[in-house]
Amino acid sequence: MAQDTVKIGLILPMTGPFASTGRQISTAAEAYMATHGDEVAGTKVELILEDDGGVPDQTKRIAQEMVVNEGVKVLAGFGLTPLAFAAAPIATQAKVPMVVMAAATSSITEKSPFITRTSFTLPQATVPLARWAADNDISKVVTVVADYAPGIDAENAFVNEFKNQGGEIVESIRVPVANPDFAPFLQRVRDAQPDAVFVFVPSGVGSAFMKQFQDRGLADAGIKLIGTGDVTDDDILNDMGDVAKGVITTHHYSAAHESAENDTFKQAFKDAGGDRPNFMAAGGWDGMALIYQALEKTGGDASGPALMEAIKGMEWESPRGPVSIDPETRDIVQDMYYREVKDVDGELYNVEFGKEEAVKDPAKAAKN
Repeated sequence: MAQDTVKIGLILPMTGPFASTGRQISTAAEAYMATHGDEVAGTKVELILEDDGGVPDQTKRIAQEMVVNEGVKVLAGFGLTPLAFAAAPIATQAKVPMVVMAAATSSITEKSPFITRTSFTLPQATVPLARWAADNDISKVVTVVADYAPGIDAENAFVNEFKNQGGEIVESIRVPVANPDFAPFLQRVRDAQPDAVFVFVPSGVGSAFMKQFQDRGLADAGIKLIGTGDVTDDDILNDMGDVAKGVITTHHYSAAHESAENDTFKQAFKDAGGDRPNFMAAGGWDGMALIYQALEKTGGDASGPALMEAIKGMEWESPRGPVSIDPETRDIVQDMYYREVKDVDGELYNVEFGKEEAVKDPAKAAKN
């Protein structure tokens, strides 16, 4: 049953406002192949990269062409939620596994039985932070999130858990995803005088938020900044300057994570032409690890049903720590780390100071 060549179609935003996501994931995928070779179980693996520009119609067209014309056996990448949603029907119709390496809305894996994920879900990252805030003298919070599915996921998860812990949500603000100007929204935060502002913005947008947080004087007003790790993305953290120091986030990957696996990953990423890998890169590396291990398990059989069966329940040691694929939801189970931005040898890093272990997606747990 082994194929001569198993083609993996990597669909990412390599141009446009979310190009940093595409660059991080594609570099990590290439780094994985450079480290582990291009053959699994006697089967050659070929990576085909296409740019969707962050446009859902493009994603769908590319996925269709890859499956029908290129004979792709696995679709992978998907930098944003709308892009993953666009490709989901193709995965179902063609019975082709779809490995989501970035997009983080909880419901994505429910869109097709052929979808699995190696990134994270927003509720996974957000619920632990709401608990941390309530335990650390933060009683009033304003939430500020990007106005699309992941932001709404993050808002709902934070608001519900923080209220459960006895906290008060002063106001919930949603900002446009495209070219956001945070200044007027941050002025509303300052006027509300909360203990902290909880923020979710897509990867790559954090520096703009951080600059306007400083310009509006929120830190000087004693308002803490907390959020998911997207806001202190390793790819842009060094450019943020002193305003980022002390920011508390929860997330699944930091370039400062101490492990042999992470050291290997960072070196491979650098060798592949990258600088510092971020959490998107970790999703790309682990997505390739999952595909390789599934092919190993099937003996090179790349048929969709066989690969999906192999993927369910898979466990491995990632650069982020121990991970597994929940056999029921096909979503990733992983540790979530509490981190603080600190200066380490003249560079800014998300330094871990605690964790919650083996976190499943709380949104799906709540449904069951």
